[in-house]
This record gives sequence, C-alpha cells and structure tokens, in this order.
Amino acid sequence: MSSRVLLTGASGFVGRPTLDALVSRGHEVHALTTDSSPPDLDGVQWHTADLRDEACVAVLMKDLRPERLVHLAWYVEHGRFWEAPENLLWVERSLCLIRLFADAGGRRAVLLGSCAEYDWSSARRPLREADSPIHPMTLYGVAKDALRRVCCAYAEREGFEFAWGRLFFLYGPREAPDRLVSSIARSLLDGQVVATTAGTQQRDFLHVRDAADAVVELLQSAVTGPVNIASGEARTVAEVVEQIALATGRGELIDRGGLPERLNEPRLLVADVARLRNEVGFRPRIDLAEGIADAVSWWRERAAPR
Repeated sequence: MSSRVLLTGASGFVGRPTLDALVSRGHEVHALTTDSSPPDLDGVQWHTADLRDEACVAVLMKDLRPERLVHLAWYVEHGRFWEAPENLLWVERSLCLIRLFADAGGRRAVLLGSCAEYDWSSARRPLREADSPIHPMTLYGVAKDALRRVCCAYAEREGFEFAWGRLFFLYGPREAPDRLVSSIARSLLDGQVVATTAGTQQRDFLHVRDAADAVVELLQSAVTGPVNIASGEARTVAEVVEQIALATGRGELIDRGGLPERLNEPRLLVADVARLRNEVGFRPRIDLAEGIADAVSWWRERAAPR
C-alpha cells in the first residue's frame, strides 16, 4: 500500500497528525511548506513551495511525480474564513494543483471538504453523502462544494481517482485558540470565568488525530467521491463543556447558561458515517473524554507560568 505521497498544509491543525499517519504506514512522504525552517521529522521530505507560484509547483510535480496527493491547505483564519474572499483564491490554487498532479501522472487524490456544504437549515437526521441536500450558506461552503464538483468531473475525464473527505467538528492539539474546545480550555486554565450557552445543540465532534487517520485510510482505499469524516455520534455542546471542566479541574469557573442561545442555530449537525465505516473501513479510536483530556493537556503545557 505504500506510495509516494505529496501533502499540502502539512504544518497545520490537520496536516501535522496526517504527516504522522502517513509515515507510520510506510509511505514516502513529501510535504509542501512555505516555512524556510520546517521541523525535522523522521520519514518526511520537506519542499519549500508556495501554491501561488504555479511555475514552482509545476517543476516540483514534474520532479517528484507523486502517485498520491493529499491536499489540506486552505484559508482557515477563525471567525473570518466563512465569508473571506480568500476562499476564491484557494479554489483557483487547488484547481491548479490538481491539474499539475494529473499532468505528472498522479493516480489518486484526496481533498478536504466540509459539513458546511450541506443544507444546515433542513438537518433533521444524520447528514448522508448520497441524498442529504447540498446547499451551503457561506462563501466557504460554496467554494468547497464548487471545488468538489469540478475536481470530480476533471478526475473522471483524466482517469485518476478522486475522493473528497467532508470534515465535521474537529478538536485537539494545535487547534486555533479561539475555537470552542481550545478557547474554553485556555480560559479555565488561566483561571478565568467562562460563560456558555445552555449547550443543548448537538454536534458531531472528532479528535483531529482520528480525522488524520481517516484521511489516510481514505487515501489508501479505492473509495471515490464524498465521504463524511466524523464520529457519527451526536454530542451536546454542554457535554463537551463538562468534559473540559473535568479535564481542567476548573468546573466552578463555568457560568452555564450565562450566554443566550444563538438565533437560527441548527439543533442537530451529525454525520452518517456508513461510507467511512463500511467502505473505507475506519472507526474512531479516541473517545470524547480521552480526546478532550489530550487537548487540555496540550494547552496546559503551553500555559503561561504563574
């Protein structure tokens, strides 16, 4: 199963554990970075390249001739990425990348999408790839869906395999500091009171290391088209908050219900994971309590000394 794999977004939240997953499975791993001093990791060959530079990427593709591609890079600034114009630029860069990959003889590509492609307003049951409505409400979701559609058609035309991993709600080490788990964990570890909503809304949470393993299993499979990458379990936000409270030992600092519920927020966003389990053959290994403890531990190690 081992092959020459090119990975973009290798130093990011999902990228770093994906590197580990690829190396552990014996692949020849080539990682793109714009960092002039990337970390020295066993089994990883780094290449300094900017995806905005088509000529540079074309030369790299021609030299490496990767058999497989995992494209994770995207604009992900928390709070801004939903409607940022950078989404358009990343559609362009991703299409250029996939074209150069095909020109270099690439055989299989996995790109990442989002549960934001689905119609959240009508989510009453687990979202399924085959028949749940696709109706993104943000520019980010529209950009991801548009990229998927073009890549599917292009892959069929050029004769290479294309899979699309739809991520749901990830958490874990290296998460952006203002996201749900990381922001609450950081505040509690710092001794700050945290106000939360009642947290009755249900979401599908998955530890980032499980997500990375799922991406690599999808890469190694013959499955094509969209595949939900999620736990398949509906957890309330309140459950997640309580796990953070337990892991930090600072539950007395949480003002439960201190914030109003957001208007028009979907009550249920959970994935149908039949394709991931039955076709790809992947099941998560990290339960919520273990995963939250891992995320909190990572932030505790980085907390400012008192």
